[in-house]
Amino acid sequence: MNENITPYQSDTVAKKEQVATMFNNISRTYDFLNHFMSLGIDIIWRRQAINTLKASRPRVILDVATGTGDLAFQAIKTLHPEKIIGVDISEGMLNIARSKINARGMAHVFSVQTGDSESLGFEDNHFDAVTVAFGVRNYENLQKGLLDMYRVLKPGGKIVILEFSKPRIFPVKQLYNLYFKCITPSLGRIFSNDSRAYSYLPESVSAFPDGSDFTALLEKVGFMQTEERRLTFGISAIYTGIK
Repeated sequence: MNENITPYQSDTVAKKEQVATMFNNISRTYDFLNHFMSLGIDIIWRRQAINTLKASRPRVILDVATGTGDLAFQAIKTLHPEKIIGVDISEGMLNIARSKINARGMAHVFSVQTGDSESLGFEDNHFDAVTVAFGVRNYENLQKGLLDMYRVLKPGGKIVILEFSKPRIFPVKQLYNLYFKCITPSLGRIFSNDSRAYSYLPESVSAFPDGSDFTALLEKVGFMQTEERRLTFGISAIYTGIK
């Protein structure tokens, strides 16, 4: 499981603390590198993830591992909810999100706060939908994090998780591995303040239990009607489930 893959491979510092430090270090270049290294496809992936909530029209949404807020901003644009709360373990990422919220005049609908994704500070059965983009593979205890998202979701509410996956078809698999394991870390070292962060990225994706393994884990914690939708030849995937 991905719990054993950590950013700095330290035996004395917990994974969640390492993850917070890593994202604090790369927060200023995070948005640029996301769009640059994916050629902007990550924007399309977020739009597709939020589109899965159109039918249910959630009014109150929790965005876990919100980072700089891009998934929440897409949700506001597409779904027009009454309220979105974003939580993240990295104060550096949240500072970027706050700047974007203020610049776009969205403080009335979107707020962010520091929070542990495995111990969410909200009451049971509170949110109409829970979303996560590129965050669950960083959990220290994946099952615990999924259980807590299930807890705060209202009965009948929907979870939507966008996460990197592993392509399985030739030659996409081979090209993907070359880019992700060789080129991505090099670009990260050039443009970010943390040379380790973009080496951790392919390691965490490789260790993540994607596909049917992940939908089985969603079902184990209680989600029903789980689905996986693979995107862009399997480079990423959208996972959904109903409480």
